[in-house]
Amino acid sequence: MANPETSGLATEMALDQNVEKSSPVKDFWRKFKKQRLALVAGVFILILVIIAIIGPVITPYSSDEPDYANVLQGPSLEHLAGTDNYGRDIFSRILEGTRISLSVGTISVLLGALIGTILGLISAFYGKWVDSIIMRICDVLFAFPGILLAIGIIAILGPSLVNVVIAISIFSIPNFARIVRSSALSIKSTVYVEATKSIGAKNRRIIWKHIFPGTISSIIVNFTMRIGTAILTAASLSFLGLGAQPPTPEWGAMLSGGRDYLSTAPHLTFYPGLAIFLTVLAFNLFGDGLRDTLDPKIKD
Repeated sequence: MANPETSGLATEMALDQNVEKSSPVKDFWRKFKKQRLALVAGVFILILVIIAIIGPVITPYSSDEPDYANVLQGPSLEHLAGTDNYGRDIFSRILEGTRISLSVGTISVLLGALIGTILGLISAFYGKWVDSIIMRICDVLFAFPGILLAIGIIAILGPSLVNVVIAISIFSIPNFARIVRSSALSIKSTVYVEATKSIGAKNRRIIWKHIFPGTISSIIVNFTMRIGTAILTAASLSFLGLGAQPPTPEWGAMLSGGRDYLSTAPHLTFYPGLAIFLTVLAFNLFGDGLRDTLDPKIKD
């Protein structure tokens, strides 16, 4: 007959081993792998990143070399997505455009997240007039639709991809500032932050060591979803002639160049439009999966 004390000790040891084996990464993966659509979207994004890195190596043709003998050719084995009005291979241009779209989307949102996070933390921690000034500036930026604000900024700075990055990062700032401020306010009132203040810790240490880590999950989710918005905005600006300039193989610029041939060569706009649609959808689905995984209110 088993000894109750021995049995209880074995049970405690087993529980301790399970606790030791558990880790934040394993817990995240255990929850995230249940998000089937997010997993598929993550794989698609990974493929896009690989294409962006090795794009020039795998493109079958040069993206800007004209071939006047094959102008406006439809999809074929030789040209998988057809050719444009200069005979350039559309598939090759879409592959090279992946690097441009991902770079513009990631860099612009990264800049907006960096500045917005700093402003949100300062606003939440210091409060009073500092909070009022920062939030009123955010309210002014929120009053303009993102695309209109971007158009206004580029109208001042001039059309180019660099200015597109600046414009998108500016209208991304208030979004991150609001989200970070909301998370930081709830963390600021916790017991351990009050205890840290009481022992005389410096404000900078409290902000970055005790408050900022609690906002990371919301920053990651918003960052992922904003990349899709940034890619769509950059494509819209290029379509209007305010972003990438010919012959840059940017997806929005390719859409703009093909709109005069919608009736005779619809593949000029179909494939760049499909690339934009799938990329934006993938980032949105991936962001939704991250939100459902990282949100502590959502149980297994």
